[in-house]
Amino acid sequence: MPFHIPNSRNDAQNLDAQDPLAHCRSKFKLPDHTIYLVGHSLGPAPFSALARVQTTAETEWADGLVGSWNSAGWIDLAQQAGSKLAPLLGVNADDVIICDSVSVNIFKLAAAALPLCRSMTIIIEDDEFPTDQYIAKGLSDLSDAEFHRVPHGQGFDALATGGVLIKSAVNYRSAEIIDIRAYEKKAQKSGALIIWDLSHATGIITLNLTDKGAKLAVGCTYKYLNGGPGAPAYIYAHPEIVSDLISPLPGWLGHKSPFAFERDYEPADGCARFVTGTPGILSLSAMSGALEVFDGVDTGQIMKKAQCLSEICLARADTMGLTSTSPRNPDQRAGHVSLLDDHGYPIVQALAARGIKSDFRTPDTIRFGFSPLFLRFVDVWDTMDALEDIVTTKSWDTDVFKHRQKVT
Repeated sequence: MPFHIPNSRNDAQNLDAQDPLAHCRSKFKLPDHTIYLVGHSLGPAPFSALARVQTTAETEWADGLVGSWNSAGWIDLAQQAGSKLAPLLGVNADDVIICDSVSVNIFKLAAAALPLCRSMTIIIEDDEFPTDQYIAKGLSDLSDAEFHRVPHGQGFDALATGGVLIKSAVNYRSAEIIDIRAYEKKAQKSGALIIWDLSHATGIITLNLTDKGAKLAVGCTYKYLNGGPGAPAYIYAHPEIVSDLISPLPGWLGHKSPFAFERDYEPADGCARFVTGTPGILSLSAMSGALEVFDGVDTGQIMKKAQCLSEICLARADTMGLTSTSPRNPDQRAGHVSLLDDHGYPIVQALAARGIKSDFRTPDTIRFGFSPLFLRFVDVWDTMDALEDIVTTKSWDTDVFKHRQKVT
């Protein structure tokens, strides 16, 4: 896709006219007069997801009742959805299972991975997403594993301990992309294992996990995958080690023959062993339907457009004197940009009052998420126009905009 930083709104519209992903916008139900820059937190609703939920609720559940576990294939939906997700991860279709939440899945994988490592050590950096840190510490408290929280950037060297490292492939604050291949080479030499949190990576960057040597990963599906609020998460485990992994939560649907109702647990083959209880079929159906928006779409084009959109944002932020913690090299930056301002929260609220949705992370970070399947270049141009006006005029400086809500 030809790219340059537009000099005007008309220039941005011309980029939209040349965009090979422009047709994807029509796949989403988007509110009128809204610029949605929070796809890195909760993706908008694809029509395919809404249609799938309607069919599941009104036909399969209301009419088919319990028989839909067989007739509608509910019993296999977690595996089928995992197979649909696998190409976005760059792994085999049989090596992904949809289940539970990211927090639960980190716990399960970390507990299962520890016995395979050279040392019983759980490693995490101090700027990782909080739930990852809480789960790591909680597992350590429940087990004989040592807990090592290391400063940002030192997780790589800490792999030398030979333990389990929990690491985001994309940093949730800065959008920095981590070199998975380099980390995995270090882990292999050290007798360590890495659990990759792909929550801010899947659906926005090209992953190629198998090619890069990744062994274990988790991720959510409600961000760039647009699976809906509270959509189930997923687990990836490399086929070379999955049979050696013992789930600490051996639920009945993770049994090799769940409807044999045997008294003793025997794990299912592959990643299916990590299923615990009965899946939420409505949310799983929505998530599965949402993946249809990626049909026929080149993930390389998605990543390239995300880089282009964020480059426009950063270039214009520079002219306003705003600082960013996001990498300036577009090849090291994923799908969002973080801008710093002491008045970040009321600025985000002032933008929302103009129909521009973004989010805030304490203490001073404004995040703009650039989801390429539905965002336009002109949306970024208009956002930066609005941001410049709000910052220049200080229209954010009102009690209404300063009032903190529970969700920021």
